[in-house]
Amino acid sequence: HCAYRWSPSLVRRKLGTFVHATYHTAVEILEDGLLGVDTEGKIAFIGSGKEVDRLYYPKAHFVVIDVCSEFFMPGMVDTHIHASQYSYAGTALDMPLLQWLNMYTFPVEACYKDLEFARNVYTHVVKRTLRNGTTTACYFATIHTDASLLLGQIANDFGQRALVGKVCMDTNNFIPHYKETPEESEGETNRFIGELLKKKYPLVRPVVTPRFAPSCSATLLGHLGEIAQNNDLHIQSHISETKEEVSLVKELFPDYDSYTDVYHRHNLLTDKTVMAHGCHLTDGELKLFRETGASIAHCPNSNISLCSGMLDVRRVLNHKVKLGLGTDVAGGYSPSMLDAVRRTLDTSKALTIQDTQYHTLTFEEVFRLATLGGSQALSLDENTGNFEVGKDFDALRVNTDAAGGPIDLINHGEGPKVYVAGKRVVPFVERP
Repeated sequence: HCAYRWSPSLVRRKLGTFVHATYHTAVEILEDGLLGVDTEGKIAFIGSGKEVDRLYYPKAHFVVIDVCSEFFMPGMVDTHIHASQYSYAGTALDMPLLQWLNMYTFPVEACYKDLEFARNVYTHVVKRTLRNGTTTACYFATIHTDASLLLGQIANDFGQRALVGKVCMDTNNFIPHYKETPEESEGETNRFIGELLKKKYPLVRPVVTPRFAPSCSATLLGHLGEIAQNNDLHIQSHISETKEEVSLVKELFPDYDSYTDVYHRHNLLTDKTVMAHGCHLTDGELKLFRETGASIAHCPNSNISLCSGMLDVRRVLNHKVKLGLGTDVAGGYSPSMLDAVRRTLDTSKALTIQDTQYHTLTFEEVFRLATLGGSQALSLDENTGNFEVGKDFDALRVNTDAAGGPIDLINHGEGPKVYVAGKRVVPFVERP
């Protein structure tokens, strides 16, 4: 971003355009706006450029843009991504989930005991997601503690806000060497949390990460719930991704009311929990999500690529359950949150094809899910997600007319009137 100290000349210049979501509005556009950032990187004020004298804050930098084709928006939030699967993203999508895990995922993840291999892949995935506009990511690593700590270090070094999870699993009948005992997993999770917190990275936090119920015993789930509760930590896992998986959970945990109940009874469903997918959750399960404050990471690319199902986002939102978007690399073939936005809209339109009375998601709603919705889903919205006073200035500067960029601006006189959220915007055509 460009930061300027206040000066009288600011009164005479056209200032910036800021686009963000609020808790009440899917998209809010502030044209000729002014935003101030204090010395701690917090937003000190935001308002109209006409109010520059009133907004003056002695210790703040002003954020301004002088180019009409540019705007600021909040950094995007990827609520579910497997950093360890990035090396084969875009391949190996020829099997359903459970077979895919055994054939491709577990053998590759086992390689992360090699720290040089881990460093190479993790560096690439952090750099790529940042280039794609992901300033916050919720990462799955692997069962390897040292490699997971390395991912946290790399995210910190590149300045990405991250929740990093050392994966926990004590059941794996197909790749027996890629699992831990419940005691090993508990001990290594405690070591991972302790060492990561000791680093005092400003933007990186640990997240307790049972892979999913089919790969965890009740004993291990209980240990992890206790760790999360005792340390007030975030929790991430998977739930109801495929019908086959849901049936397997019923077989493995016959004394529980539902897949959601398995996590709930082990203290793993809290207001700091994010569960990926949820394609096949019942109304009763969604009610439990709302009551506990747990959230869902919607991963439409993966859901379609592995033929897992189509999450009805509108239904989740109607249940007042928090929801953000995830790329779910490598079940999802793209590490881009813009792709997650597009696939979310595609899935919503596919549901509309099936039911013409369906209330299709709008672009504005999905924009909010990719930014503020994601920060809410990760319980980070006190710090990021939009341009609200007191939050970190976590932003993307978007130039729609960058040389060699993917957008062609079409200006011809007045041109067609294109509006977003009631504001006229410049029409453009994206190059394929």
